[in-house]
Amino acid sequence: MFIRKLQDIRKSDRNIKSKGWESARLQLKDDNMGFSFHVTTMYAGEELHMHYQNHLESVLVLKGTGTIEDLGEGVTHQLAPGVMYALDKHDKHIVRPETDILCACVFNPPVTGKEVHDESGAYPADTEQAKEPAFAE
Repeated sequence: MFIRKLQDIRKSDRNIKSKGWESARLQLKDDNMGFSFHVTTMYAGEELHMHYQNHLESVLVLKGTGTIEDLGEGVTHQLAPGVMYALDKHDKHIVRPETDILCACVFNPPVTGKEVHDESGAYPADTEQAKEPAFAE
């Protein structure tokens, strides 16, 4: 078992900031759980183009509002607290936060911790083997 506090992660190198978002990565590949777990904020007024070609992701909106556009289907869905979306087909999408959106996210396979979106909106594929937990308390 391991215990982590969001406030501690936010002060560590596991808190990754990029254009339009910030992600506190509470559980990563090195934790050997088979998925990673993040608390992410997407900032109001941004337009986040994403396409996770190497990962599947599920997202639960905890606070805030906005939309997610499924570019493959051409459909836009409302995002609000309690709404979950799953990118089960490596879906190309755009998130447009109307207010800051706070969400909990799970990635499979797990991310290593330093990833930011590349020019296609994806996180790179990871080919390294998992190691012993890197951040245990």
